[in-house]
Amino acid sequence: MSDRTLLLRNGDVHSPADPFATAMVVEAGHIAWVGSEGAADAFADGVGEVIDLDGALVTPAFTDAHVHTTATGLALTGLDLSAAPSLAAALALVREFAAARPGDRVLLGHGWDAARWPGGRPPTRAELDEATGGRPLYLSRIDVHSAVVTTALLDMVGGDLPRTDAPLTRDAHHAVRGAAFAAVTPAQREEAQRAALAHAASLGIGSVHECGGPQISSEDDFTGLLELAAGLPGPRVLGYWAERDVDKARELGAIGAAGDLFADGALGSHTACLHEPYADADHTGTAYLDTDAVAAHVIACTEAGLQAGFHAIGDAAVSFVVDGVRAAAEKVGLARIRAARHRVEHAEMLSPQTVAGFAELGLIASVQPAFDALWGGEDGMYARRLGAGRARTLNPYAALLRSGVPLAFGSDSPVTPLDPWGTVRAAAFHHTPEHRVSVRAAFTAHTRGGWRAIGRDDAGVLVPGAPADFAVWRTGELVVQAPDDRVARWSTDPRSGTPGLPDLTPGGELPRCLRTVVAGRTVFVRPGE
Repeated sequence: MSDRTLLLRNGDVHSPADPFATAMVVEAGHIAWVGSEGAADAFADGVGEVIDLDGALVTPAFTDAHVHTTATGLALTGLDLSAAPSLAAALALVREFAAARPGDRVLLGHGWDAARWPGGRPPTRAELDEATGGRPLYLSRIDVHSAVVTTALLDMVGGDLPRTDAPLTRDAHHAVRGAAFAAVTPAQREEAQRAALAHAASLGIGSVHECGGPQISSEDDFTGLLELAAGLPGPRVLGYWAERDVDKARELGAIGAAGDLFADGALGSHTACLHEPYADADHTGTAYLDTDAVAAHVIACTEAGLQAGFHAIGDAAVSFVVDGVRAAAEKVGLARIRAARHRVEHAEMLSPQTVAGFAELGLIASVQPAFDALWGGEDGMYARRLGAGRARTLNPYAALLRSGVPLAFGSDSPVTPLDPWGTVRAAAFHHTPEHRVSVRAAFTAHTRGGWRAIGRDDAGVLVPGAPADFAVWRTGELVVQAPDDRVARWSTDPRSGTPGLPDLTPGGELPRCLRTVVAGRTVFVRPGE
C-alpha cells in the first residue's frame, strides 16, 4: 500500500459521487476525495505527486472474474493457435514452435478451433508427430475441454489412454493435461504468471479471480501464484479452488471451493450437459455432478463460511446446480445461502425458471460476454451445436439483470483473451438484441461486479473510502449508451447527470490504458506517457 498522497486533475473521473468530477485525491491506498478542478487547487500544495490527466478518463480498475493465470501466461509465452486460419497453418505454426524450443520437456499450445477451419477437422496424431519430430505436445482446444496430443505425450502418461485421432475429452484429457503441466518447470511457471499479471495490468485490470483446481492446474501452481501476487505491486489475485474438499480449499488459501468445479463440460467439445440432444450429435453431453452432490457441497461450504461455486454451461447442468442450491437452502436456510453469494461460472443456457432460481438463491452469475462475440450469431458455433432457436437463448444478460441477479464479467482467459473494454462491448452489442445491456451496466459488471462476487460492496467504484484501484485511459468523446434501439442509443448531454463512458460502437477504437493503479500503487505506465 502506498502512503504517498496523489492528486489527479484536469481529466474526467468516472464517479457516482460526482458525475462532473475532473479531479481525485488518493491517500493511504484509498480514494480520499473526488470533485471539481476548482476545488482541486486546495489540495495541490499538500500532496506528494500531481498527475495532469490532460483530458484523460479515470475509471475504477477492471476485475476479471474468471482467469487461468498460468495458462494465460503460457499462451502469451507459448504457442497460440487462436489466429490460425486453417489446419495447414496450424501445423506450420507447430513445426516452427517446436524448432524454436528445443529444450522444452513438453511443448504446450492452445487455442485451435477446427470449427472455424476449412474442412472442420482437427490435426491427426500422425500429423502432430511429424510436425514436432516425435516430441511430447499438448494442444488444448479453444474451450480447454478437449485436446490433441502426440504419441510421445501419450507414452509419457502411460495407462490405457485412447490412441485414436479424436480429440481427448473427460478423464483422458485431464490425464494428459496434468502430465503436460507437471512437466513445466517452476521457473517457466513463474515466468508465465508474471507475464500474465503484467499483461493484465497493461489493460487496466486491477484484480483477477484465479480459477484453479486439481483438474486444471496443481496445488503448487495455485499456492505459488497467490504467493507471487502477494509480493508484487500488481493486480490482486483472489483464488478459487475447484475441489469438493472445503478443508483443502482453505488450506491452499482459496476464498471459495468454487470456480471450475465442473458440473459439465463445454458446448464446443459436445460435453456441456443438455436437456435435449445436440443438433450435430446424438447425445446430451456429460454430467459430472448431480443435484445431491451440488447440495452437499453448498451445505459444506456454507457451514464453513466459504463460497461454493460451479462451472455450468448446458441447461441441464444449470438446472442441477439451481436444484442443488435450493435443496441446500432447505437444510441451512435461505438467508444463509443468499448471504454466502455462491457462484455459477459461465451459466450460458438459462431458462426463465433458472434465472428466477438464481435471483431467489442470491447466486452470482460469473459470465463471459466474449463467448457470444466469438461463438454467437446465426452462423456461429452455438447455432451449429444447438440449432439457431436454442442458440438465440444463450447468455441472456438483460434477463439476469432485470431479475436482480448480480453479474461479474470475466474472460476465462486463455479461452478468450484478457480484454475488458472488448468484454463490455460484447455485452452491450450481444448478437441477440434482447440480451443486450447498457454500456453502463456492462461496465459495472466488469468493475464493481467482480468485487461484489467476493463479498465486497465497498469497492470497484471511485468514491471516498474505496480502495484506490483505478485506471487512466486515452479515449474519444464520452457518451451514455443504451441497449435498446427504441430509445436514443447514445447521448452526450451532460444534463442527464450520468457519468459518460467511451463510445464502444463496434468498429471503433477501444480506449488505450495509460496507467493502472492498485491500492494506491502505480503498477503500469504506458511507455512514453
